[in-house]
Amino acid sequence: MKINRILLNCRRDTSLGGEMGADPVLLFFRTPVAYNEGNSVRQTTKPSVALMTSGYKQSFRPVNGKTLRYDLVSFRTSAADRQYISSMNIIQDIPVELNDDFIISATLRSMRSQSIDRGKHFSEFMELSMRIIFIAMSDISDSCNDDPNLKIPRYAELRKLRDAVYDDPSAGWSVEEMCEDIQISKTYFHRLYLEAFGVTFRQDIIESRLIHAAELLKNTDLSVTAISETCGYDSESYFMRQFKQHRGCTPSEYRRKVRNTD
Repeated sequence: MKINRILLNCRRDTSLGGEMGADPVLLFFRTPVAYNEGNSVRQTTKPSVALMTSGYKQSFRPVNGKTLRYDLVSFRTSAADRQYISSMNIIQDIPVELNDDFIISATLRSMRSQSIDRGKHFSEFMELSMRIIFIAMSDISDSCNDDPNLKIPRYAELRKLRDAVYDDPSAGWSVEEMCEDIQISKTYFHRLYLEAFGVTFRQDIIESRLIHAAELLKNTDLSVTAISETCGYDSESYFMRQFKQHRGCTPSEYRRKVRNTD
């Protein structure tokens, strides 16, 4: 597990979210936060923690006009890490309230201190610290038996499928093949997927590809044509139309904007 960055005591009066990047993100909210879950708007009343999966798009907003205060850890996982996280049955992509935030808050402070000093055992310390946080989150998840997602049929399979889409956005994802794999009808699949995540399977495929495209536009010199092919598009013009529709600008305009910002 590789830690990309650790930010503590962040403050903002506007929404946090949108495109979170290609890697998972851990968010520790010190103040109440509002967010969308399906077609509903929910908000926390206590400190909360959220494990945002790779490429997942969510927006978090301050409550009652107050400043949003949070800590953030962006990290990169191996296949073994993802298997470990999956085995912990952690609730993902939505904030989970904490009755006692001491363990997570103290662990994040220790990680931040270690990231500055970078001692001989830095990598080992960071991985063990993240596992402490995951264990704490797993205990919270076990106590959240009233989580509505757990009552959705085939949720674990759908969650695994969604993670796979964001891990491999360029794959030729087929609803027919997915339905055949988990032995359900297309109509039932679409209904369960929308109920579980608030978006359609096709919308997630599009979003995963556009997030991957945005990363390539920012961090590589690949041509727009090469990027469209890498992200699974057969037509460059279709890729460009879809990118502009969902990002508000063409791929070339996006590349200029993010590089000028940097």
